[in-house]
Amino acid sequence: MFKKTAAAAFAVCVISMCLCGCKPPVKAETESEMKTVSEAEVEEAAWDMSTAEVVRDMGVGINLGNTFESCGSWISSSSVSNYETAWGSSVITKETIQGYKDCGFGVLRIPVAWSNMMMENYTIHPDYTARVKDVIDWALESDLYVIMNIHWDGGWFEGFADDEKREECFYKYERVWEQLAEEFRNHGEKLMFESLNEEGGWDTIWNPYSNDGDNEKSFGILNNINQRFVDIVRGSGGNNTKRHLLIAGYNTDIERTCDAEYKMPDDPSGRCAVSVHYYTPSTFAILEQDADWGRARRSWGTEKDYEQLYGFMDMMKTNFVDKGIPVIIGEYGATAKNKEPNAVRKYISSVCEAAYVRGMCPLLWDASAYYDRTNAVFYDKELLKQIMDVKELERTNSAAANL
Repeated sequence: MFKKTAAAAFAVCVISMCLCGCKPPVKAETESEMKTVSEAEVEEAAWDMSTAEVVRDMGVGINLGNTFESCGSWISSSSVSNYETAWGSSVITKETIQGYKDCGFGVLRIPVAWSNMMMENYTIHPDYTARVKDVIDWALESDLYVIMNIHWDGGWFEGFADDEKREECFYKYERVWEQLAEEFRNHGEKLMFESLNEEGGWDTIWNPYSNDGDNEKSFGILNNINQRFVDIVRGSGGNNTKRHLLIAGYNTDIERTCDAEYKMPDDPSGRCAVSVHYYTPSTFAILEQDADWGRARRSWGTEKDYEQLYGFMDMMKTNFVDKGIPVIIGEYGATAKNKEPNAVRKYISSVCEAAYVRGMCPLLWDASAYYDRTNAVFYDKELLKQIMDVKELERTNSAAANL
């Protein structure tokens, strides 16, 4: 089993410096000097980690869902807290964030709707930025990795499908990331930017189920968005020249992201991972009651279910991990309503394990269903144990084994 910590990363860095003939660490003569030297060297060592090593170091993660990405015309724009609590979340505290770390999670994904309270010329409201920054800083102080993105954000990404609206959408997208890149350019290596959420794919251009339309055009728009994201971040200077970046897959769907039309952006720093989500089968993971497109399932865990899960995870491993492109399962999970409790536990722990042992980092989607944000504890202790036990398993992919 391989476990990389900040201390381990520092040790590897020191050894590599000795082997290549570089200067050894400066010896500190006083306690204060020792602290300063140590912090500087650990910081340098952490930046020296590849994105694959970072994804490995993340372990398993969780989402701060239905919080800063909440949106709607009915929400009062008089304060950030109105949005923060609109979809059922309590106000996030430092203790809330520390609790994630105490549970054993290594990375917190923070979805954000930056259009909330937005001012003229797509200027992000300073109060919104400040509040998100507070939570990010609390997570970093708790020694968590953080993934920050543009989430659904009111659905304006649908405009990319319209030939007359596309250029304006690109302008808004660039404006948002230019501001975020500037605001967070000096944040440390544990903050990762994610290009967008699930909205990168347009059925009005190409329907993947009927194969009607222009798939090359739809994929091309997403590839263009992701490339502009990398170019903006890298061009903003500071720590952003080497920041680890997360690139959204096509609708974050595994099959679409493994399509030959999907292209990872050119990155001069070579520090990009790809993001997909997993809610398969949706009749179990998403449906709480029967719908016109499917019948809700109460249980999961047949041989066929496992074959489907392993097939999708192997697909990501073959197409990305084995080729040196790290993978983060940015969201996975299952609604518990009208489900057998043990089936939900089995599904969540099985998806987590299947991703982790193949060298990927899985992040549970949570909107206060699994984690009590007020008391900073996990509701289902047995489920938490099953998730954390996954970290004790060996990873089987050759790329991770060679780190």
